[in-house]
Amino acid sequence: MRSETRAALLFLAPALTLIAVFFFLPVIAGFALSVTDFDIYSLGNYHNIRFIALQNYGQLLHNATFWTALLNTLYFSVVGGPLTVAVSLAAALLVNARLARYKPIFRTVYFAPVVTTLVAVAVVWRYLYHPRFGMINLALARLGIHGPDWLGDPKYAMPAIILLAVWKNFGYNMIIFIAGLQAVPEELYEAARIDGAGAWKQFRHVTLPMLGPTFLFVGIVTAIGYLQLFAEPYVMTRGGPLDRTLSAVMLMYEQGFRWWRMGYAAAIALMLFFVIAAATAIQMRFQEKR
Repeated sequence: MRSETRAALLFLAPALTLIAVFFFLPVIAGFALSVTDFDIYSLGNYHNIRFIALQNYGQLLHNATFWTALLNTLYFSVVGGPLTVAVSLAAALLVNARLARYKPIFRTVYFAPVVTTLVAVAVVWRYLYHPRFGMINLALARLGIHGPDWLGDPKYAMPAIILLAVWKNFGYNMIIFIAGLQAVPEELYEAARIDGAGAWKQFRHVTLPMLGPTFLFVGIVTAIGYLQLFAEPYVMTRGGPLDRTLSAVMLMYEQGFRWWRMGYAAAIALMLFFVIAAATAIQMRFQEKR
């Protein structure tokens, strides 16, 4: 057993070293940075760094812009996350159907947005959303509908970004759901059909319960990704209009790399880390109860 343990540790050592160097150390350094007033003056002389304990966190809790950014991020995640999962499951069911022809082609088409550069996609969608020359409003005009200023109207800006995010990300989850669907034993469907269950009851009582672990993985990965919203609003709206698309990561970026308040930005990062950890724990707890 000792030799097996040593062999296991030897094989795990490279991965554990990388995790320690590129995950645990940055997290510890980020927390240490968040309790200081590290700024541009500290870059020139490290003696200018002062320990200020939890003052950065206190300022965050009293900063209306931070709460706006956090609520925008939660809105994006709560609405966009389940919508992405639902679209992914629907696409997986369609592609995995026995009667579906040209499955490889459909899988490739649905997965193509995932491997496309996000910044390039955001630029293209920004032109699609153009109030005068965008294809979306031109199509609505053909139907007699006057399209809004998608990215300039505070009411439509975040839903427009959510639509882009769903289109961009559902393909990855679709592949995961296809793998989960193919792992469901065919005998369960056969038994359900013998008992007189129709397509809807088979989906409800066989497919959904058997996809429980898949839902947990997809839900956690989607929540983690959506809570780190940055590129879409940064490219398309710069956080506007009226801060309706300002995200927590955008605020962190502005504070850290525009105003050089690195300690304050690290505090925002730690707060977001706690939010992501709480969202993950809630999903795992919910799955355990189910």
